Amino acid sequence: MNLFVGGRLALRLLVIGAVACLYAGRAEAQINPNLQPTYGSVTLKSGFTPDPFSKQVVAGGPNETKLGGVKAFVANAPDFRLNYTAGSLPLTIHVESDADTTLLINLPDGTWVADDDSGGKLNPLLRFAQPQSGRYDIYVGTVSRANPPALLFITERK
Repeated sequence: MNLFVGGRLALRLLVIGAVACLYAGRAEAQINPNLQPTYGSVTLKSGFTPDPFSKQVVAGGPNETKLGGVKAFVANAPDFRLNYTAGSLPLTIHVESDADTTLLINLPDGTWVADDDSGGKLNPLLRFAQPQSGRYDIYVGTVSRANPPALLFITERK
């Protein structure tokens, strides 16, 4: 009889664990870089002008994620898409906001990278010394469940 009770307990724990895993992965499954970006896109070639390029966005979203190694709240669709032709210059993408924002980017090779505060104060910054050519799907996230205004910058000068 104890074996039967123990078996039922193990089965219950297994089911609870499976449900927890499904729930935890649910938000990240909703993040889809193939959706249309909320605030548009731009095509830039190394040496572009004006530099920096900037775009006003609203940060944050309903999905809690740790893609790229940084905990953030982001939208389902990218906030912005950069189609970039690399040259010899580095590429920097950063955000300025009065709130604690994050950056999550799906690189042309499918790698996810993220940052929280490398841009100073509470602003994120990602710098690519040898950037890839291709599509960059950019999510401007937040550390908390907020939706503050933010300014996204793309530059080769910083």
